[in-house]
Amino acid sequence: MWQHIGASRFIWNYMLASQERNYQAGGEYLSAFSLMKLLTPLKKEEEYEWLKSVGNHTLTTVCRDLDKAYQLFFHKQKGHPKFKSRKRSKPSFPVRSTVYFTDGCVQIAKLGKVIYQTNYDIPQGRGHKFSDPRVSYLGGKWLLMFGMERENQAPVLTDKSMGIDLGIKDLATVSFGGEQFVFHNINKSHRVRQLERRMKHHQRNASRKRRINGVRSQSVRLAKEDAKAASIYRKLTNIRRNYIHQTTHTLVSMLPKRITMEDLNVTAMMKNHCLAKAIAEQCFAEFIRQMRYKSAWNGIEFQQALRIYPSSKTCSCCGNIKRDLKLKDRTYVCDICGLSIDRDYNAALNLERYDSNTKRAVGPGASLCP
Repeated sequence: MWQHIGASRFIWNYMLASQERNYQAGGEYLSAFSLMKLLTPLKKEEEYEWLKSVGNHTLTTVCRDLDKAYQLFFHKQKGHPKFKSRKRSKPSFPVRSTVYFTDGCVQIAKLGKVIYQTNYDIPQGRGHKFSDPRVSYLGGKWLLMFGMERENQAPVLTDKSMGIDLGIKDLATVSFGGEQFVFHNINKSHRVRQLERRMKHHQRNASRKRRINGVRSQSVRLAKEDAKAASIYRKLTNIRRNYIHQTTHTLVSMLPKRITMEDLNVTAMMKNHCLAKAIAEQCFAEFIRQMRYKSAWNGIEFQQALRIYPSSKTCSCCGNIKRDLKLKDRTYVCDICGLSIDRDYNAALNLERYDSNTKRAVGPGASLCP
């Protein structure tokens, strides 16, 4: 597998250099098919005979990837393709789409049978089509990624709306169908806090080894400490990302007709140095992004309330706006009707009744809303 990764990186750099030399010489642009023609004479050279041990599909797919990168560059969607470094480039390579799963193993061209583990229900045997399969190395594990077609299961939506209020104390407070759902902050769990303590421990050890008598060190022990800290950081990232995926999937699976969230100004929120770390760990932008595309998949209307809409300061019962509400006030007490309710749930109720056309809440207290 490492040989395939090295060959993929070499072919990318070789074809990119050939493309640049051809451009400087005034030649026409080399298409993916023209680049593939260079593979056969390259393999015949004694210096590059080791390329014969790598699957031909891997090398030709790299040529197609380079051609796609150039097309994105020509259409001004991406920058100019760059050479791949051994240290900084992602270790991955494409494989032939004839992969199939059987008896706890996956059959990959040029690699043979490889034992795999997964939580997905993958069809067994030959005859199943997997699109663009690629093998990558991440965090000490080999990952096989591919696309697979499935039947379109159009869900039947309910006639209820959903309001979602994001926060720091809890990740999300949801109002749906007269019920309250609270998704707690995963960063306060014992597992995450334990990993953060271990990561800080390795970071301190690396900091002490980084400079000895004022001179920057590049020792083996320093590299080990950096690797341990990076491994724990990767685990924390995966835990947070997985929790957000589970939360958004649970919300979308309720099949509301409309989902309303706040349009948060995360950049301005990060200026509060006391809360910047907690806000960054909540990944609000990623949460909103997932809710947006998952709602589109299921045909759910997704909207965001205006930033100036006072969802937390507006009473969900009478519509009164409490101007002096502070961040430390976790319970909303209305001065007009005397309603006492959790601050985040009150905001979720207002978002549930929010109408994007009138820019205000509809339902209880609608006549008093600004």
